[in-house]
Amino acid sequence: GCGNSALSHDLYELGYTDVTSIDFSAACIAAMRARYARCPGLRWAVMDIRALTFPDASFDVVLEKGTLDVLMVEETDPWHVSPQAAAAMRRVLEEVSRVLRPGGCFISITFAQPHFRKPHYAQEAFGWSLRHAACGDGDAGAFHYFLYVMRKGQPLEPQDVALGRRL
Repeated sequence: GCGNSALSHDLYELGYTDVTSIDFSAACIAAMRARYARCPGLRWAVMDIRALTFPDASFDVVLEKGTLDVLMVEETDPWHVSPQAAAAMRRVLEEVSRVLRPGGCFISITFAQPHFRKPHYAQEAFGWSLRHAACGDGDAGAFHYFLYVMRKGQPLEPQDVALGRRL
């Protein structure tokens, strides 16, 4: 779900010239194709994150920034996620795991705190390790966001395996 974010273009400008971005909205993808037509390494596709049409093991890196948060937007209790939301999250993460190459990296950037998000990521079936870091300035009143990094082909730590079994 790239939306109308400039992230893909920013990565391109930093030298990452092979970037594929997807979104569910055909109008959004058309607008992004037009906006960045001068950047040949940027590719745009209309796609559902729950059913990626990419071949297995086709990406070194998958990056999402707030896209997974959409799956939780109607949840009223983050401690007790509905079976539907948990299943949707699992389906998306299965797809991400499928399209990652061995050694590949899945990066997730979100406001979702570790005690809410890590159980979803910490599933042995995905075949990846899990690390996270809090980001933001030192101001106690400021919102922090979280960076989660999963590495395909590396094992989960035992405490993360236990977290994943909570779902």
